[in-house]
Amino acid sequence: MKTPRALWLLLLLAVSTGNALAQSRAADSLHQLLRNFPRPDTTRVRRLHALISELAATDAPQAIALSRQALTLSQRLTDTVSIGRSLLWLSILHRRLEQYAPARYYTRQARELFAQSHDRRREARACLELSLIDVQQSKPASALAWALQGLPLAEQAREEGLQAQLRGTIGSIYSQLADYTSALPMLRRALRDGQRLNDQQVVSAALSGLASLSQVLRQWPDARRYFRRAIAVSRQMGDTQNETINEIGLAEVCLAQGDLPRARHHGARARALVRATQDDYNLPAVELMLARSFLLAGQPDSAVALAQLGLERSQRSRRNGNISSAADILAQAYAVRQDFAEAYRYQRLFSSYQDTLTGDAVQRKSSALRYNYELEKQQSQITLLNQTRQLQTQKSARQRLQLYALLAGLTGTGLLAGLLWRNARLKQRINRHLNEKNTEIALQRDDLTSTLASLKAAQTQLIQREKMASLGELTAGIAHEIQNPLNFVNNFSEVSTELVEEFIDGPWQQLPEAEKAYATELLDNLTQNLQKITHHGHRADNIVKGMLQHSHGTSGQREPTDLNTLVTEHLPLAYQSFRAKNKDFTITITSDFDPLVGQVKLVPQDVGRVLVNLYANAFYAQRQRQQLGQAGYFPELTVNTKRLATEVQIRVRDNGLGMDAETQLKVFQPFFTTKPSGEGTGLGLSLSYDIIVEGHGGMLTITSQEGVGTEVTISLPV
Repeated sequence: MKTPRALWLLLLLAVSTGNALAQSRAADSLHQLLRNFPRPDTTRVRRLHALISELAATDAPQAIALSRQALTLSQRLTDTVSIGRSLLWLSILHRRLEQYAPARYYTRQARELFAQSHDRRREARACLELSLIDVQQSKPASALAWALQGLPLAEQAREEGLQAQLRGTIGSIYSQLADYTSALPMLRRALRDGQRLNDQQVVSAALSGLASLSQVLRQWPDARRYFRRAIAVSRQMGDTQNETINEIGLAEVCLAQGDLPRARHHGARARALVRATQDDYNLPAVELMLARSFLLAGQPDSAVALAQLGLERSQRSRRNGNISSAADILAQAYAVRQDFAEAYRYQRLFSSYQDTLTGDAVQRKSSALRYNYELEKQQSQITLLNQTRQLQTQKSARQRLQLYALLAGLTGTGLLAGLLWRNARLKQRINRHLNEKNTEIALQRDDLTSTLASLKAAQTQLIQREKMASLGELTAGIAHEIQNPLNFVNNFSEVSTELVEEFIDGPWQQLPEAEKAYATELLDNLTQNLQKITHHGHRADNIVKGMLQHSHGTSGQREPTDLNTLVTEHLPLAYQSFRAKNKDFTITITSDFDPLVGQVKLVPQDVGRVLVNLYANAFYAQRQRQQLGQAGYFPELTVNTKRLATEVQIRVRDNGLGMDAETQLKVFQPFFTTKPSGEGTGLGLSLSYDIIVEGHGGMLTITSQEGVGTEVTISLPV
């Protein structure tokens, strides 16, 4: 799957919008002011910064020279804020020129300066700039770390606009890391905040992020709608660079839907914008999008030429995301051209960059960063409560001392009794109030302690998941390395079979009759050998694909689903699929669905895959028993659902061959199968067990009797 581009982040790269003529006039006016008032003071620094803002989008070299002038003057004036602003401008300008080393150097200097002066707002902005630098270099884990570090600083400074930008950045990175559950609320909140603050940059950025997320989730209508809205906002602001980016995204959505004319229409608009603005940053993305359209149109030569250009430009700028996309296109194009050596080379390049961008290690690192961020927030609240309690204790001590001093200074018998009674009542009231406060603080402390314990338990579970993920990575790595040579075995066996057939149709006819019999025998043996290689190669390919599915696990999102509808829809699909291979097979299906089952929160695609597998196994067992020719036997399948107090159940019962007790103990083991060689991989029930038990916290049980049939029960918690 192609890694989603963080489109909205690129929207923040624009440092100025508006009419070019107005910008030119403003720049001329500022040049005139700087010439007429050469006095080296803070006013001149502010004018230099204003002129840099006007020239940043049109004349980056001159803007860099002016930023260096502003930095030198600010250092001479020892103006910390102006020094930091000058450093940030140098970083932004170098980043726009894809000169990441100096950009990171200047931003780190600015951040250290703001941290020393306790300027939370500008320190947060420096963290955002460091995050954007890492995003452009396709380093999502490091980018997420900087954004999560900047968000609490912006919250402390109560900078709502900066908070919205950081949340949008975090949401876009989560999307790039395939953490869609975390990405969606972040991007939606960024959009709401941008609309509330009337910040068109944030609105445009959030729309692009939501469009990219919908594109990855294959929600095509939403993706098109968000991209069109983003294009309209960018055009309204005069931001041609981000209008180009969104045109590219819309073209890619059309390509994914197979709408080639519409894709080329938007691709042509993106290319026209790139040429008009000499936008070298977006040029590789346009070339790669057009290369993909040629590949879809069956023109691999054009696809190779454009993808090679995009790859060379991306390698010069070290943009890993574009390098990965270019390698993917080249691998597919060379495969179409049957140049398998080049296809294999670019496929390995694609795999290496894909692992760098979205590997499990990167996702686990991002999960740890998010966990540490939440843990630090909880610990900060605990510290604040402890400080409040200490202040209450000190206040109580001072009140008691005042009370004792008052009692010691009282004189007179009648007056002493009245004052003692009054002070006793006062002390009781104060103590009661303090006890109530202490009780409230203790309850809050206990709640936070419980939350901290829950977070630590979650950390323990995360470590356990990492251990299991390591085993999955090993399995996936082995399967991946087997997959490529296995593809070559299958391809070359099929090609060799075609060569034998061509030889029989051509040169074989010209052989003498005395040699034809011997040649025919050799060719028949060679054909049979190649057919066996192909048969067993495809069987091995199915096993490898099963291993990859087993190691990947589930990645879907749970959603409320009508369970009866889900069970009903997949039953005819499985039956028709089985009948397509066994046309003489018929069966009686009986169903009993509990109307109280209603909707259950689950991953419909994964549970549907489990149901199809169970139905297929039942049909296979009944087909095997039917072939025994038993008198009076007819296949029957019973499917029912039932809602209990804490769970819902799905039961699938067949009257097939059944299984003995020893086989029932092994059915959930990977690669164990009762089917003959070549008819099963032994991964279906293993995957089903992982989906129901590990993925949904349910139960999957099997009861069977030889010669009678099998009943499978799925239990899902509600």
